[in-house]
Amino acid sequence: MVLVDTSAWIELHRKDGDPAVKLAVRGLLDAFEAAMCGPVEMEYLGGARPAERERLQAWCNILPYIRSDQKIWRKAALNFSLLKQKGLTAPWNDVLIGTIAVESGCSVYAVDKHITAMAPILGFHLYRPGYGGMFNPDS
Repeated sequence: MVLVDTSAWIELHRKDGDPAVKLAVRGLLDAFEAAMCGPVEMEYLGGARPAERERLQAWCNILPYIRSDQKIWRKAALNFSLLKQKGLTAPWNDVLIGTIAVESGCSVYAVDKHITAMAPILGFHLYRPGYGGMFNPDS
């Protein structure tokens, strides 16, 4: 399972979005490997235009949902502190997404510099799509 970050969802739905990212997200959807979590859904739907929100909510409704509880929030707080100690300041919601990935054992597909920078410190894997955006189970 691959937790798809908000940055990738935005690229998918932008008219002028990065074609490689669009293919990669579609590849994950086609392989039934894309997953959603609360912070991503909040960012994704919260930033949507009112006219698009219902259509985008439909995407969210069909994806596997990785839940977070109080333990995840506490681990995210520790991770936030760890990142600061390592000299990396990242938005709390990105730290929460990274923590959810670690705790659920998911890779993360993102085109966000904070997620990319956090991965080696927090210990989650960044998903790398296969040729033409095809699902890459080895990533």
